[in-house]
Amino acid sequence: MRLPHDPGPHWGEVGIHGLHRHREWDAVATVDAPDLVGEDVWFVVLGPGEVVAEDGEIDARLVSSIALAAPFRAHAVRRDAGIWVVGASRIRTVALVDDPGGSSVELAWDGRERSVRIDGEPTLAGVPELERLGSERHTTYVVTAARLEGPVWEVFVAPL
Repeated sequence: MRLPHDPGPHWGEVGIHGLHRHREWDAVATVDAPDLVGEDVWFVVLGPGEVVAEDGEIDARLVSSIALAAPFRAHAVRRDAGIWVVGASRIRTVALVDDPGGSSVELAWDGRERSVRIDGEPTLAGVPELERLGSERHTTYVVTAARLEGPVWEVFVAPL
């Protein structure tokens, strides 16, 4: 006797196959804080006692809930019954001695030509500290920097 064809999924014992989703956070915590106002907060922790608010009002309970060495960027979101979920990701920061001005810098080196944009506007000015960061990691590169507070910038270096 022949059994009827089973059109259902045949995933096997290991479950669904495929690539896992990229991890978004390096650390996650929950905080019971029903008295906090608002729905979400973005902030950056530069070091002990050095917190930069990006959006919303910062509460020490949200900051201290993350077991991650500074510097890091965090996002706290209110959930049901006053529970807040806080996710944090490590970031790289640099204190620029020579202030390039503006709030964002994009610097690219393609092996022949350097291009620099400050706040989206092209400029002939260089940013030697960012050039050094890029050249230490790659032969051709793009360095993006966003001012956090005063001379401290969040930087990201990628190959070109």
